[in-house]
Amino acid sequence: MIRDYVALDLETSGLNPSENQIIEIGMAKVCDGEITETYSRLLNPKEKLPQRIVELTGITDEMVAGQPHVSEVIDEIVSFIGDMPLLGHNIIFDYSFLKKACVNHGIPFEKNGIDTLKLARRLLPEVEHKNLDVLCAYFQINPGNSHRALDDAVSAHQLYYKLYAVKPDDEGFRETLPLNYTVKKDTPVTAAQKRYLAALVSYHGLTLEQDIDSLTKSRASKIIDGIISEHGKLPYKK
Repeated sequence: MIRDYVALDLETSGLNPSENQIIEIGMAKVCDGEITETYSRLLNPKEKLPQRIVELTGITDEMVAGQPHVSEVIDEIVSFIGDMPLLGHNIIFDYSFLKKACVNHGIPFEKNGIDTLKLARRLLPEVEHKNLDVLCAYFQINPGNSHRALDDAVSAHQLYYKLYAVKPDDEGFRETLPLNYTVKKDTPVTAAQKRYLAALVSYHGLTLEQDIDSLTKSRASKIIDGIISEHGKLPYKK
Protein backbone atom coordinates (compact mmCIF):
# COMPACT_ATOMS: atom_id res chain seq x y z
CA MET A 1 0.00 0.00 0.00
CA ILE A 2 1.23 3.50 -0.83
CA ARG A 3 1.54 5.30 2.52
CA ASP A 4 3.35 8.52 1.56
CA TYR A 5 1.58 11.13 -0.56
CA VAL A 6 -0.07 14.55 -0.58
CA ALA A 7 -3.87 14.44 -0.48
CA LEU A 8 -5.09 17.33 -2.63
CA ASP A 9 -8.38 19.05 -3.30
CA LEU A 10 -9.23 22.29 -5.08
CA GLU A 11 -12.34 24.41 -5.23
CA THR A 12 -12.58 26.22 -8.55
CA SER A 13 -14.75 28.79 -10.31
CA GLY A 14 -15.65 26.24 -13.00
CA LEU A 15 -14.61 23.00 -14.65
CA ASN A 16 -12.21 24.21 -17.35
CA PRO A 17 -8.61 24.96 -16.29
CA SER A 18 -8.11 27.03 -19.44
CA GLU A 19 -10.96 29.40 -18.54
CA ASN A 20 -11.64 29.03 -14.82
CA GLN A 21 -9.62 29.69 -11.69
CA ILE A 22 -8.68 28.05 -8.40
CA ILE A 23 -10.49 29.67 -5.46
CA GLU A 24 -9.27 27.39 -2.67
CA ILE A 25 -6.58 24.76 -2.22
CA GLY A 26 -6.28 22.20 0.55
CA MET A 27 -3.45 19.71 0.97
CA ALA A 28 -2.63 17.12 3.62
CA LYS A 29 0.87 15.66 3.63
CA VAL A 30 0.73 11.98 4.60
CA CYS A 31 3.82 10.11 5.79
CA ASP A 32 3.60 6.44 6.73
CA GLY A 33 -0.18 6.71 6.68
CA GLU A 34 -0.45 9.68 9.06
CA ILE A 35 -1.18 13.33 8.28
CA THR A 36 1.93 15.26 9.29
CA GLU A 37 1.28 18.70 7.78
CA THR A 38 -1.53 20.61 6.09
CA TYR A 39 -1.82 23.56 3.73
CA SER A 40 -5.02 25.52 3.22
CA ARG A 41 -5.56 28.82 1.44
CA LEU A 42 -8.29 30.80 -0.27
CA LEU A 43 -7.26 32.23 -3.64
CA ASN A 44 -8.53 35.23 -5.55
CA PRO A 45 -9.76 34.30 -9.05
CA LYS A 46 -9.81 37.99 -10.05
CA GLU A 47 -13.33 37.55 -11.39
CA LYS A 48 -16.80 37.41 -9.90
CA LEU A 49 -17.74 33.95 -8.66
CA PRO A 50 -20.71 32.25 -10.32
CA GLN A 51 -23.68 31.94 -7.97
CA ARG A 52 -23.72 28.15 -8.34
CA ILE A 53 -20.13 28.01 -7.05
CA VAL A 54 -21.02 30.22 -4.08
CA GLU A 55 -23.97 27.95 -3.26
CA LEU A 56 -21.90 24.76 -3.65
CA THR A 57 -18.85 25.81 -1.65
CA GLY A 58 -20.02 28.63 0.58
CA ILE A 59 -17.06 30.66 -0.70
CA THR A 60 -18.05 34.24 -1.55
CA ASP A 61 -16.49 37.15 -3.42
CA GLU A 62 -15.92 38.85 -0.07
CA MET A 63 -13.97 35.85 1.23
CA VAL A 64 -11.53 35.79 -1.69
CA ALA A 65 -11.13 39.57 -1.94
CA GLY A 66 -7.63 40.49 -0.80
CA GLN A 67 -6.38 36.91 -1.10
CA PRO A 68 -3.49 36.10 -3.47
CA HIS A 69 -4.02 34.76 -6.96
CA VAL A 70 -2.65 31.25 -7.49
CA SER A 71 0.18 32.76 -9.54
CA GLU A 72 1.46 34.48 -6.38
CA VAL A 73 1.70 31.28 -4.34
CA ILE A 74 2.32 28.55 -6.93
CA ASP A 75 5.97 28.29 -5.83
CA GLU A 76 5.03 27.51 -2.22
CA ILE A 77 2.34 25.06 -3.37
CA VAL A 78 4.84 23.12 -5.47
CA SER A 79 7.38 23.28 -2.63
CA PHE A 80 4.84 21.80 -0.18
CA ILE A 81 4.15 18.89 -2.53
CA GLY A 82 7.81 18.24 -3.21
CA ASP A 83 8.49 14.90 -4.89
CA MET A 84 5.51 13.12 -3.33
CA PRO A 85 2.68 11.65 -5.42
CA LEU A 86 -0.77 13.20 -5.28
CA LEU A 87 -3.92 11.56 -3.97
CA GLY A 88 -7.43 12.80 -4.59
CA HIS A 89 -10.96 12.01 -5.69
CA ASN A 90 -10.82 12.43 -9.47
CA ILE A 91 -7.28 13.70 -8.96
CA ILE A 92 -6.74 14.51 -12.65
CA PHE A 93 -9.19 17.42 -12.26
CA ASP A 94 -7.18 19.02 -9.46
CA TYR A 95 -3.90 18.21 -11.18
CA SER A 96 -5.04 19.88 -14.40
CA PHE A 97 -5.58 23.22 -12.65
CA LEU A 98 -2.24 23.08 -10.85
CA LYS A 99 -0.48 22.00 -14.04
CA LYS A 100 -1.99 24.99 -15.85
CA ALA A 101 -0.77 27.37 -13.15
CA CYS A 102 2.70 25.83 -13.26
CA VAL A 103 2.97 25.97 -17.06
CA ASN A 104 1.95 29.63 -17.03
CA HIS A 105 4.90 30.35 -14.75
CA GLY A 106 7.50 28.06 -16.30
CA ILE A 107 7.51 25.57 -13.41
CA PRO A 108 7.94 21.86 -14.24
CA PHE A 109 5.13 19.82 -12.68
CA GLU A 110 4.96 16.17 -13.68
CA LYS A 111 3.40 13.98 -11.01
CA ASN A 112 2.19 10.48 -10.29
CA GLY A 113 -1.10 10.03 -8.51
CA ILE A 114 -3.64 7.86 -6.73
CA ASP A 115 -7.27 8.34 -7.73
CA THR A 116 -9.82 7.26 -5.12
CA LEU A 117 -12.61 7.71 -7.67
CA LYS A 118 -11.08 5.10 -9.98
CA LEU A 119 -10.52 2.77 -7.05
CA ALA A 120 -14.13 3.18 -5.91
CA ARG A 121 -15.48 2.48 -9.39
CA ARG A 122 -13.55 -0.78 -9.48
CA LEU A 123 -14.12 -1.92 -5.90
CA LEU A 124 -17.66 -0.75 -5.17
CA PRO A 125 -19.88 -1.79 -8.10
CA GLU A 126 -22.86 -1.97 -5.73
CA VAL A 127 -22.68 1.78 -4.95
CA GLU A 128 -24.53 3.65 -7.69
CA HIS A 129 -22.96 7.08 -7.24
CA LYS A 130 -19.27 7.47 -6.52
CA ASN A 131 -18.95 11.15 -5.61
CA LEU A 132 -17.03 11.94 -2.44
CA ASP A 133 -20.11 12.92 -0.41
CA VAL A 134 -21.83 9.62 -1.13
CA LEU A 135 -18.76 7.52 -0.37
CA CYS A 136 -18.13 9.36 2.89
CA ALA A 137 -21.69 8.51 3.94
CA TYR A 138 -21.24 4.90 2.76
CA PHE A 139 -18.11 4.43 4.90
CA GLN A 140 -19.32 6.68 7.73
CA ILE A 141 -16.47 9.14 7.22
CA ASN A 142 -17.06 12.55 8.80
CA PRO A 143 -16.69 14.89 5.78
CA GLY A 144 -16.29 18.06 7.84
CA ASN A 145 -17.19 21.02 5.65
CA SER A 146 -18.00 19.27 2.39
CA HIS A 147 -16.87 21.11 -0.74
CA ARG A 148 -14.17 22.96 1.17
CA ALA A 149 -10.73 22.06 -0.04
CA LEU A 150 -8.83 20.87 3.04
CA ASP A 151 -11.74 18.88 4.45
CA ASP A 152 -12.28 17.17 1.09
CA ALA A 153 -8.55 16.38 0.83
CA VAL A 154 -8.63 14.77 4.28
CA SER A 155 -11.80 12.87 3.36
CA ALA A 156 -10.10 11.48 0.24
CA HIS A 157 -7.18 10.31 2.41
CA GLN A 158 -9.57 8.55 4.79
CA LEU A 159 -11.52 7.07 1.88
CA TYR A 160 -8.30 5.57 0.49
CA TYR A 161 -7.88 3.50 3.66
CA LYS A 162 -11.53 2.43 3.67
CA LEU A 163 -11.17 1.24 0.09
CA TYR A 164 -7.98 -0.62 0.97
CA ALA A 165 -9.91 -2.57 3.59
CA VAL A 166 -12.35 -3.69 0.88
CA LYS A 167 -9.67 -5.37 -1.23
CA PRO A 168 -6.09 -4.99 0.05
CA ASP A 169 -4.60 -6.97 -2.83
CA ASP A 170 -5.99 -4.69 -5.56
CA GLU A 171 -3.23 -3.49 -7.87
CA GLY A 172 -4.31 0.13 -7.35
CA PHE A 173 -2.77 0.08 -3.87
CA ARG A 174 0.64 -1.12 -5.01
CA GLU A 175 1.73 1.67 -7.32
CA THR A 176 1.02 5.22 -8.39
CA LEU A 177 0.31 6.08 -12.01
CA PRO A 178 1.50 9.05 -14.09
CA LEU A 179 -0.95 11.94 -14.26
CA ASN A 180 -1.11 12.92 -17.91
CA TYR A 181 -2.51 16.32 -18.80
CA THR A 182 -1.29 18.45 -21.69
CA VAL A 183 -1.66 22.19 -21.35
CA LYS A 184 -0.50 25.24 -23.28
CA LYS A 185 0.81 28.42 -21.69
CA ASP A 186 -1.69 31.27 -21.75
CA THR A 187 -1.02 34.17 -24.10
CA PRO A 188 -1.68 37.55 -22.45
CA VAL A 189 -4.37 39.86 -23.78
CA THR A 190 -3.04 42.04 -26.61
CA ALA A 191 -2.93 45.83 -26.56
CA ALA A 192 -5.42 45.95 -29.44
CA GLN A 193 -7.83 43.68 -27.55
CA LYS A 194 -7.56 45.82 -24.43
CA ARG A 195 -8.34 48.99 -26.35
CA TYR A 196 -11.28 47.46 -28.22
CA LEU A 197 -12.73 45.75 -25.16
CA ALA A 198 -12.46 48.92 -23.09
CA ALA A 199 -14.22 50.85 -25.86
CA LEU A 200 -16.98 48.22 -26.10
CA VAL A 201 -17.56 48.25 -22.36
CA SER A 202 -17.67 52.05 -22.26
CA TYR A 203 -19.96 52.39 -25.28
CA HIS A 204 -22.51 49.87 -23.99
CA GLY A 205 -22.30 51.03 -20.37
CA LEU A 206 -21.17 47.64 -19.10
CA THR A 207 -19.11 46.52 -16.11
CA LEU A 208 -16.61 43.69 -16.50
CA GLU A 209 -16.33 41.09 -13.75
CA GLN A 210 -12.59 40.75 -14.38
CA ASP A 211 -9.81 43.28 -14.77
CA ILE A 212 -8.92 43.66 -18.46
CA ASP A 213 -5.18 43.48 -17.80
CA SER A 214 -5.56 40.06 -16.13
CA LEU A 215 -7.29 38.48 -19.14
CA THR A 216 -5.70 35.99 -21.51
CA LYS A 217 -5.91 36.47 -25.26
CA SER A 218 -8.46 33.68 -25.68
CA ARG A 219 -10.57 34.85 -22.74
CA ALA A 220 -10.60 38.42 -24.06
CA SER A 221 -11.74 37.18 -27.47
CA LYS A 222 -14.64 35.27 -25.91
CA ILE A 223 -15.72 38.28 -23.87
CA ILE A 224 -15.57 40.54 -26.93
CA ASP A 225 -17.58 38.05 -28.99
CA GLY A 226 -20.14 37.76 -26.20
CA ILE A 227 -20.60 41.52 -25.89
CA ILE A 228 -20.94 41.93 -29.65
CA SER A 229 -23.45 39.08 -29.83
CA GLU A 230 -25.61 40.53 -27.05
CA HIS A 231 -25.15 44.28 -27.45
CA GLY A 232 -23.69 44.88 -30.90
CA LYS A 233 -20.46 46.23 -32.35
CA LEU A 234 -19.02 49.68 -31.94
CA PRO A 235 -20.42 52.17 -34.46
CA TYR A 236 -18.33 52.43 -37.61
CA LYS A 237 -16.35 55.65 -37.88
CA LYS A 238 -15.87 57.05 -41.37
